[in-house]
Amino acid sequence: MKFVIAGAFQPSDHLIPIARAADEAGYEALAFSDHVVYPEHLDTPYPYTEDGSRRYDEESEFPDAWVVAGALAAVTSKLRFTTNVFVLPMRNPFMVAKSVATAAALSNDRITLTIGVGWSNVEFEVAGQDFQRRGARADEMIEVMQKLWTGEMIAHEGEFYRFDRLKLTPPIPKARIPIWVGGISDRALKRAARNDGWLSDLQSSDDILECITKVRSYRRELGREGNLEVMASATDAHGLDGYRRLEAGGVSHILTLPWVFYHGMTEDLDQKIDGIQRFAADMVQPMQ
Repeated sequence: MKFVIAGAFQPSDHLIPIARAADEAGYEALAFSDHVVYPEHLDTPYPYTEDGSRRYDEESEFPDAWVVAGALAAVTSKLRFTTNVFVLPMRNPFMVAKSVATAAALSNDRITLTIGVGWSNVEFEVAGQDFQRRGARADEMIEVMQKLWTGEMIAHEGEFYRFDRLKLTPPIPKARIPIWVGGISDRALKRAARNDGWLSDLQSSDDILECITKVRSYRRELGREGNLEVMASATDAHGLDGYRRLEAGGVSHILTLPWVFYHGMTEDLDQKIDGIQRFAADMVQPMQ
């Protein structure tokens, strides 16, 4: 099992020391959340809390994931970078393909793109993208980006995107960029089945394992029996026994805040580094 540190809401000046400590301690990756603006008023509820309120506020930090990945790649050697999640259909596929390809090139292909389709129509409006049918558009965006990442001259004729022959200007990824999908709806699980991996929400172990069973079933229907990566955040698994149960059920990556187990939700950087190191000794190394 591999361990990923959730970089969401961390002060930007903490990210370099956190990344260096994670790289040295043997963590697999650092993950970043994604929002562009904070609308004061919403007309769609946040889907992952019972009352529809957001888990973050207007002061929560959301640095651009690909700028951060490029910066942190320069101070690490093994650590990978991913997102939890990147709101793909809020963007243009050409610009995403360029940003992700550049991050992959600068990091020596240490990038995994974990996507979601979003929930805030207000953000889509200010980004100039259509909120309706965003899932279908995300599917076609993936198809377009994968063509672009080949570095070949390509054309495309789809429902949402049509263009004559062109190619993405270098740099081009040297290795295939894995695409994982976050979300707990049936549509999200089916989208994960069509791609390389699935990201849970904050769920119980039982719920996570049930979702994995569904994704595997959808993959069988598609004739896809290959490896499925799963990055999970379990609300009730905080030790080796819990992690081993999840691993046996198909979880390949645990997304966590390691310092919370020793210092709580601290804002002290030294305590975060201490927690990263202690968790590595207590959990990361025994699970390797």
